[in-house]
Amino acid sequence: MTIKPFGSWKSPITSDLIVKGTVGLSQPRISGSDIYWIEMRPSERGRQVIVRQSASGKKTDINPPDYNARTRVHEYGGGDYVVHDGAVYFSNFNDQQVYCQRGDSAPERITRQDNDQLRYADSVVDVMRNRLIAVREDHRHDNREAENTIAAISLTGDAETVLVSGNDFYSSPRISPDGSRLAWLTWNHPNMPWDGCELWVGDIAADGALSNSQLIAGGVRESIFQPQWSPDGVLHFVSDRTGWWNIYRALAGGIECLCEMEAEFGVPQWVFGLSTYAFESADRIVSAFAEKGLWRLGAIDTRTQEFKRIDTGFSEVSYVQAAPGRVVFRAGSPREPFSIIELDLDSHEMKVLERSSTLQIDDDYVSEPQPIEFPTENGLTAHGFFYPPKNRDFSGPEAEQPLLLVKSHGGPTSATVAVLLPTIQYWTSRGIAVLDVNYGGSTGYGRVYRERLRGTWGIVDVDDCVNGAKFLASRGVVDANRSVIDGGSAGGYTTLCALTFRDYFKAGASYFGVSDLEALELDTHKFESRYSDGLVGPYPERRDLYHERSPIHFTERLSCPIIFFQGLEDKVVPPNQAEMMVEALRQKGLPVAYVAFAGEQHGFRQAENIKRSLDGELYFYSRVFGFELADQVEPVEIENL
Repeated sequence: MTIKPFGSWKSPITSDLIVKGTVGLSQPRISGSDIYWIEMRPSERGRQVIVRQSASGKKTDINPPDYNARTRVHEYGGGDYVVHDGAVYFSNFNDQQVYCQRGDSAPERITRQDNDQLRYADSVVDVMRNRLIAVREDHRHDNREAENTIAAISLTGDAETVLVSGNDFYSSPRISPDGSRLAWLTWNHPNMPWDGCELWVGDIAADGALSNSQLIAGGVRESIFQPQWSPDGVLHFVSDRTGWWNIYRALAGGIECLCEMEAEFGVPQWVFGLSTYAFESADRIVSAFAEKGLWRLGAIDTRTQEFKRIDTGFSEVSYVQAAPGRVVFRAGSPREPFSIIELDLDSHEMKVLERSSTLQIDDDYVSEPQPIEFPTENGLTAHGFFYPPKNRDFSGPEAEQPLLLVKSHGGPTSATVAVLLPTIQYWTSRGIAVLDVNYGGSTGYGRVYRERLRGTWGIVDVDDCVNGAKFLASRGVVDANRSVIDGGSAGGYTTLCALTFRDYFKAGASYFGVSDLEALELDTHKFESRYSDGLVGPYPERRDLYHERSPIHFTERLSCPIIFFQGLEDKVVPPNQAEMMVEALRQKGLPVAYVAFAGEQHGFRQAENIKRSLDGELYFYSRVFGFELADQVEPVEIENL
């Protein structure tokens, strides 16, 4: 084993291999004997492709190369397609219209808008009435917010009717098995769906309109997730009324909890089309659930309400779909990347249908996440996953401890997961330790933990990132004088706050991060336009808080180098958020780098840009801390260094 400084180790996990062999996987579906899913392909400039695998194992791309199955509803999308009887209905990214794909024929356009001002997501097929029912987002009114509704779209393309309207947001329209009733979720500003939303059910009349609509569950302080009809017509849903997202059902006698646990059976609805549970039959639900941030699989007998864990070895399970005798889901583990998995419920045999990464990493280069709990402010405990450096060919000097990279996830109402991520192994195999923090406000730990961030964004998350780094330094496993932090979106905001308002980290990287909360409030999309009310305070009444917690107003406190990565077409966090910070650092004479990507939006999807940002961040730290890189990477221009 060669002794070399941490950060200088030569690694087989290169950025080229990562981007060439990696796809995003989501939204599996079962239709008859076929299984479908979506692949986001960086090698095709981030295009989303619907893939079908037949019973024989043959895989086929459904949407042709010039079609991108991706909706922009809520800007984050999801619920991009639905399948019925061999026909695939999907939203096309370029024009946001709905198309039908049958066999090898060209996609047939279903909706008739001439531009992307009408957008559609989360569709279901109303078989009895030959139509789709979908969430619709209407941008045709220039001087006011987009209008969200639930609409019916004729499959012949000759009619489109609004079924439900009047509230700010809708999601999850679901038709009962007999076609007689429709369930949906709705909520209003300033709530986000994980704060509180409502579950409604209406009768579908003979003319296709809705009548007798009734509130079933939910409210301003109760979050409902994933309404789902059982095969025998019983409405089920997830509620956090006890402080934990558990599964319930609506019976004639009232609402009944199927399995009360201090575990999360739901997730925040950042995107459409999420599914943590599914019906294998009327008698059995297969569900993902989280305990202390780790996701598992289990089954609930709907007759006896008995819950049984299913041992899969995975630590992340999502997008659960089921059919008699089998379940399909996306999963990953500390040694397996995200994959589409098919599980036989009788034999427990598992098949990997597709892996998100074809990169074969020898176990001797894989750093497994270690769940850690550490003390933080106010006598509380926070959570994270620690990845120590690992490379069979190298070790660091005896008197040296590794540089620590603290990662702050986006959202902020979201979570990181303990899965084999090549983008983390990229760092650890080069001798850099990683702490992936699930700060207060993260999901997977119950509502009380999730609500630690209410009114305290930019404080609690920052304290937890700093205290996690201090905890590891106190144990002697990382260098207290070489801790850096990075994050994207809300994680970028946490990063910039940590570098501005705390004096611990020695450098950082912001990926499309927020620097000015007020600017974000005045220039963002509808879905998140009141999100900060709960995280910071009502605007403009508490404009003082928005000023106090915006790094852009306190650049005099900055004293360390920062690199910024930004998509120039980002509508969620516009480029001016990064550019204002870059200019402030430039004027102050601090080392700063700015890497902007044309054609990228919120989150990088193109292979060359993912590669450039990975290598660019590593190069930046190597120059700041003075260690040699084992491989040449494309330099980044660093001002004031």
